[in-house]
Amino acid sequence: MVIRAVVADDQAMVRAGFVNLLSTQDDIEVVGEAADGAEAVRIVLERRPDIALLDIRMPVMNGVDAARRIVSEADSATRVLMFTTFGLDEYIYESLAAGASGFLLKDATFPELLHAVRVIAAGEALLAPAVTKRLIAEFARLHRPVLAGKPAVDLTPREIDVLVLIARGLSNAEISTALSISDHTVKTHINRIFAKTGLRDRAQAVILAYETGLVTPETVG
Repeated sequence: MVIRAVVADDQAMVRAGFVNLLSTQDDIEVVGEAADGAEAVRIVLERRPDIALLDIRMPVMNGVDAARRIVSEADSATRVLMFTTFGLDEYIYESLAAGASGFLLKDATFPELLHAVRVIAAGEALLAPAVTKRLIAEFARLHRPVLAGKPAVDLTPREIDVLVLIARGLSNAEISTALSISDHTVKTHINRIFAKTGLRDRAQAVILAYETGLVTPETVG
């Protein structure tokens, strides 16, 4: 399967660099470029790529607002990867709540970029354990709910187990091993969690796990 991507960054050199790198791969096709968030939304809705790579800080419309519109108006058909210059950019939390599936530093290596694109295009979220711990720690510092308005849900004990492991940054295979259940069963639990909570993906599941007290900075690592 060829992953169709759109790249949005207001810095022409940075944008060209990402486009050129992605274009070297047989399984990735760049189908559009944008210099601001509004243009990114227009191109994504017109071309319906598998993934949109958005800079968080852009003119006209920032990456967070662009991500929110893309996730909503593209009916979640396009997944979003955010780029940031800083590891704890003030907009990272809002972008995850808006529906982005992960974020990557602009100084990431070429293999890291390719891994991020492929992981997110495959339906996962790019939240490694170390990154997750930093996110949770920052939530604790801010004492600020991100998913305000999400209804309380009644998860089963096993679904809670799975949610906690998602929040710790484990992959489906790792959750399967940790709980001694099949990969298919893990996927079933995750689908049920998302259905009950109304969350879009694993990134928001991490936030929910923190905001409901299931995980803390001390228990994620």
